[in-house]
Amino acid sequence: MEKNLVWADLINRNFDDPELQWQDFRDGVDILPLHGDPTQGCSAALLRYHPGAQIPRHLHVGIEFLLILRGSQRDERGEYRKGTFLINPANTSHEIASEAGCVVLAVWEKPVRFISKTD
Repeated sequence: MEKNLVWADLINRNFDDPELQWQDFRDGVDILPLHGDPTQGCSAALLRYHPGAQIPRHLHVGIEFLLILRGSQRDERGEYRKGTFLINPANTSHEIASEAGCVVLAVWEKPVRFISKTD
């Protein structure tokens, strides 16, 4: 059984609260799993990008939903600031960078597959 299915006042949360159990995800990016297992199937997590962090090109095997909660990030289609909601359809890809850092709520229908030549 899931340990917590209610995340009250997530939009106003202090994402730097030391009680949050952030884990390493990629160089410069932390992950806080909220539901499911991102390597297995449908899942949700917070991603915290440190200033200058990047995520290499990856393929969305299923739909990806993103809500920018703090800061901004960009991909080849544009820059997305706090409050922006993005839907990346299945079989699309992008790479992400965040110059100033950001926190993003991500919901994945299926795990993403990294396709960068360096991964």
